[in-house]
Amino acid sequence: MSTLTTSELIAWISTAADSLAEHAAELTDLDAAIGDADHGTNMKRGMRAAADAVADAEFETPAALAKKVGMSLVSAVGGASGPLYGTFFLRFAQGAGDAADLDAEALAAALDAAAAGVAQRGKADIGEKTMLDALRPAADAAKEAAAEGADITAMLTAAVAAAREGRDAVIDSVATKGRASYVGERAKGHIDPGSQSAVLLLEALQAAVGAAA
Repeated sequence: MSTLTTSELIAWISTAADSLAEHAAELTDLDAAIGDADHGTNMKRGMRAAADAVADAEFETPAALAKKVGMSLVSAVGGASGPLYGTFFLRFAQGAGDAADLDAEALAAALDAAAAGVAQRGKADIGEKTMLDALRPAADAAKEAAAEGADITAMLTAAVAAAREGRDAVIDSVATKGRASYVGERAKGHIDPGSQSAVLLLEALQAAVGAAA
């Protein structure tokens, strides 16, 4: 696939809502181990609200759609996840600019801006056992793939693989940001729920692109 239109991006949000609903119990179990046991519920509710908000609407640009998603998540998701995922999509919108559709380089730029926004909002960095451990490697892999001339399908394959690796790289780490930082050594051996939901979000984008190709 050479470009993404708003139709494919709406499909992304719908696919993500379905995936997060399917995995809500898993995310809640992960959060119960090192957080406050509400991540699955919050993400299920928030992404469904976002999907409903864009399902029957028309958007002139991907940026307009992403902005709507971001505002919906801020309104519907509780805890820290709402502002962080809201920021992800609001910064995605800024990175996408005024383009009517997104080629690989434009999508990589949007993902890069989104990851940077999450880092800034959460005052987080790689290795601190947060959603950024999935998002930052994914954005970097997307940029590298796009620079090498990959199409969107190949670029997202690289991005999702990097997100999974980033998530898994901190399983045995102690969290230093977020609720998980309160449990100290007990966080070791647990998947961070935020990094897992970030992987699910990117997998949903990959699935939506695959279905449209």
